[in-house]
Amino acid sequence: MTTGWVIGFILWLAAGALFIGIGLKCFKSKEPSGFWANAETAPIEDIPSYNRAMGKLWCAYGVGLMILGLPMLVGNRVWILVSCVGVMLETILIMMIYVLKIEGKYRKK
Repeated sequence: MTTGWVIGFILWLAAGALFIGIGLKCFKSKEPSGFWANAETAPIEDIPSYNRAMGKLWCAYGVGLMILGLPMLVGNRVWILVSCVGVMLETILIMMIYVLKIEGKYRKK
C-alpha cells in the first residue's frame, strides 16, 4: 500500500465526517432541514421529528461512506470499484428513504 492510498482514504473519511456533521446540524436546527440542493423544503408538520429523522439519515450516510472507503486500505484498484459502486447504491438508497419514508411521513397534508 502506498502513501497515495492512505491519503485517499483519509480524504474519504473526511467526506464521511462532513456528512455526519450535516446530520448533527440537522439535529440542532429549528427550521426544516433540506435534502435537495437549491430546492425549498416541502411544508413540514412536525419539524423536530423531521429534523431528527434527517439527522439520522445523514449520519448513517456518513458512516456508510466511511465503511465503503475501507477497500482503499487494501491498495488494489479492483477493490476501489467496490467503493465506487457502493457509494452509488448508497446514494440511491438514501434518496429512496427520503422520498418514500421521511418526506411522506412529515409533509403537511
